[in-house]
Amino acid sequence: MTDARNPFPYPLPGRSRGRTRLARDRYAVHRPAPAGAGRLGDREVRAAVVGGGIAGLTAATALAERGVAVDLLERREVLGGRVGGWPTRLADGTSVTMSRGFHAFFRQYYNLRNLLRRIDPALSMLTPLPDYPLWHSGGARDSFARVPRTPPWSVLGFTALSPTFTPSGLAGMNPRAALPLLDVRVPEVHERLDGVSAAEFLDSIGFPEPARHLAFEVFSRSFFADPRELSAAELALMFHIYFLGSAEGLLFDVPDDPFPTALWDPLTARLERLGARVRTGTAVELVRPERDGFTVVTADGRGPGAERGERYDAVVLAVDGAGLRAVVGNSPGLGGPGWRASVGRLREAPPFLVSRYWLGRPVAADRPGFLGTSGYGPLDNVSVLERWEGEAARWAARTGGSVVELHAYAVDPGADRPAVQRAALAELARVYPETAGAPVVDERHEWRQDCPLFATGTWRDRPGVRTGHPRLVLAGDLVRTTLPVALMERAATTGFEAANALLATWGVRGHPLLTVPRRGRSAPLRLLASALGG
Repeated sequence: MTDARNPFPYPLPGRSRGRTRLARDRYAVHRPAPAGAGRLGDREVRAAVVGGGIAGLTAATALAERGVAVDLLERREVLGGRVGGWPTRLADGTSVTMSRGFHAFFRQYYNLRNLLRRIDPALSMLTPLPDYPLWHSGGARDSFARVPRTPPWSVLGFTALSPTFTPSGLAGMNPRAALPLLDVRVPEVHERLDGVSAAEFLDSIGFPEPARHLAFEVFSRSFFADPRELSAAELALMFHIYFLGSAEGLLFDVPDDPFPTALWDPLTARLERLGARVRTGTAVELVRPERDGFTVVTADGRGPGAERGERYDAVVLAVDGAGLRAVVGNSPGLGGPGWRASVGRLREAPPFLVSRYWLGRPVAADRPGFLGTSGYGPLDNVSVLERWEGEAARWAARTGGSVVELHAYAVDPGADRPAVQRAALAELARVYPETAGAPVVDERHEWRQDCPLFATGTWRDRPGVRTGHPRLVLAGDLVRTTLPVALMERAATTGFEAANALLATWGVRGHPLLTVPRRGRSAPLRLLASALGG
C-alpha cells in the first residue's frame, strides 16, 4: 500500500520536515506512477519475464506487486545477471562465492535502491566506502573524499584539490569545447554528441593529460569500452549523472555479503511470496505471438520432434544483447522489420577480465578497499574484498590473508588471455608492493564479453522499452531510454518502465520513478554555458 506522502510500496526509515527523503539532492526528480487501478481484478493475467538480471528482477517485482502472475525465466542457475554469484570451493576446502566482480551502488541509483528497499527499507545490506581514490602510474593521485558533493562546488572543489589540474594544464584547455558538460540535457545530449567519440571530445577540450586519464578515461572504461569507441554523449551523460547533475557525489556503497546472500536470495523469496514462479536453468528458445498473447518455448519444454511451450498474456525480454538477438532471430513473427534490424545491430563491448585471488599474505591495512587505476597495463581497478564483504572477511581473519580482485576492461579480443591475467597480477605488485610474491591459496578468472557497447552514432538506432506490440517490452542496460540513467540504474529503471507499459494496457497503476534532473542542476553553470555557447 502507498499513501500521498510515500508513493513507494515499502515503509521508509527517514523523513525530513514530514516528507520522505529518498534522495539527498533536493533537485532529484520524482516521476509519479502512471494512473490506474491499484491491482488487477479477478481475471488472471500471466506475464513471462525472460532474464533474471537486475532488469528482469525489477520488472518481475513491479508486475507481481500489481497482481500479475509472473514467471521469471533465467537460463543460468543463478540470478543477478552481471551482478550474480555462484558457489565454488577453494583449494583449502573453503566454500566461497565467486561473482562477476565489484559493483559500486552509487547514491543516485535511486530506482535500483528502491527495488532493494522492498527487502530492507533501511538498506542495511549496503555499507559505504570512505573514498573513491584514483591512481595513475605516473604518480598522480585523486580522491573524492573531500570534494563537495553539490554542484557547482563539486567541480570547483575537484579542480582545486586535484593535483592533475595544474595552472599550465588549465591554460592549455579549450573551455568553449567543454560547454556541453556544463549543461547536459537528456535526451538532447545524444542528438548533440552521439556522432563524436569520447576520445575525440576529450581531445577537443584539451584536458591536462593526467586529469584526462584519471577524471574521464577511468570512468569511460567503466562502460567496458575504449574511449575511441564510446559515444561522447554517453561520457557527457555519465559526467552529468555522477558529477554535475547530482548532489549525491561520487562516493558509493557496496553489499556487505556476496550478491546472492545480500540481494537476490531475499528478493527471490519476496517474489515467491507475491506468487511469482522463479525458474532458473530455463533457457527461452523463442517467443511466438498469438492472436491473444504469446507462446514462450523453453529449452526444457521441447520434446523429441515436437515443440512445447506455455502461453502468456505479455512478455518482458530482459536479456543481454546476444540473448536478445538469439530470441528475436528464432522468432520470425516477433516485431516488424525495422525493429528486428535494430536488435540485430546491437554490439557488445570488448572482453573484460575479473581475476580474484585468495592470498596467503594480507594487503597492508592502510590500502584503499577499492582503487581505480590508470597507466598500470591492463589493470583498471583493485578491490580488497575483506574490507566490506563478510564472507571474504571471515576467510581473511581465519587465514591471515586477503581476498583481492582485479579488473581489466576493453581487452583486445585477440589478446593472449593468460598473458593478460599475468600482467594484471604483476601490476598489482606495482600498486600494492606487499602483494609481490604472496602465496596464492587459490584463484578464479572470469572472462566475459556481454556488456553493451554504446558506440558512436548508435543511440537513435538502439531499441527502446516499447517494441510496437503493446504487450511485448524490453528492459536492460542496453535499452534506450530518455531518462538520465546508466549502468545498473538503467537496468532497474527500464525494468520499471517495461512493467509500467504493460500495466497500462490493463488499466493498472504503474510505479513511480526517481532520477537525477534531465538537465544541468546548477543554474549558474547553465547560464555560463548559454552565454559562452551563444
